[in-house]
Amino acid sequence: MLESQRTRREFLVQSALAGTMLTAGIIPARNSEAAPRPNAAPAAPKIPVIDTHTHFYDPTRPEGVPWPGRDDKLLYRPVLPAEYRRLTESLGVVGTVVVEASSRLEDNQWLLDLAKRESIIVGVVGNLEPGSEKFAENLDRFAANPLYRGIRIGHGLLKQRLSEQRFLDDLRRFASLGLTLDINGGPDMLPDIARLATKLEKLKIVVNHLANVRIDGKAPPTEWQQGMSAAAAGPNVWCKVSALVEGASRPDEQSPSELGYYQPVLEVAWETFGEERLVYGSNWPVSARFGSYASVQKLALEFAQKHGADATRRILHDNAKTAYSRT
Repeated sequence: MLESQRTRREFLVQSALAGTMLTAGIIPARNSEAAPRPNAAPAAPKIPVIDTHTHFYDPTRPEGVPWPGRDDKLLYRPVLPAEYRRLTESLGVVGTVVVEASSRLEDNQWLLDLAKRESIIVGVVGNLEPGSEKFAENLDRFAANPLYRGIRIGHGLLKQRLSEQRFLDDLRRFASLGLTLDINGGPDMLPDIARLATKLEKLKIVVNHLANVRIDGKAPPTEWQQGMSAAAAGPNVWCKVSALVEGASRPDEQSPSELGYYQPVLEVAWETFGEERLVYGSNWPVSARFGSYASVQKLALEFAQKHGADATRRILHDNAKTAYSRT
């Protein structure tokens, strides 16, 4: 049974969600993902799963969408919660934090309106630009909604403005509201994240997609390993176990489904961030280009299970509550 509307709005502040479970039974999935490999789908975890990274959008809206492009045959279509629920109900997923897929201001509101109607959405990470003229005004507007959990920025903006006082002041105000800053970029963003975490110790920061390191089944680059260690030195920094199949992508092929291929990268994440600061994210529907949702979750689940029951619950559920709380 899904949690009540009140509990949904407070899921990251209270522990009520920990007791919620999905009803038994498998609902047939109708989706555009590549067919999962044999035995790819894991049994539903015995804990409720929170997926901290999805994208919802609808190109059929009168104003369209700035992303994805019309030439993207997989992604250029309505991607909405009904499809996501069909994919995940048998896999123990009880909620998702949706990350902005648009640079347009009013699409922050579109996601919040969608979240109001769709109980599977338990948080929204929007898009605003710290350091811009109307940042404070827009932040107050959207943060008035308790489902607004933070914003995402790219490494380019962080690198450009890290030394600007207005940027830092905006993020200091942002942090005072209990909001969370997602940052996306490549491995070279990690030292800048470490610097930001040192400057603003009360700002909660989430590294997206393991800093988009290339995954090839071998030991990851030393520079990335050092960057992960530097970023993790800040106790206010978390890291998403997400974009695994994207990082291992091959032209016109599904990515490997065996955990061992990803293990060298995942073990560095474990050694640096540990069981209390790693969070699961699918990056669906982008991930569908390289693997089914079930296979993506299976990788995260098997990795967490290698480190025990407590780590599994934290990575797939509890850490999301901590990273995206507003307390």
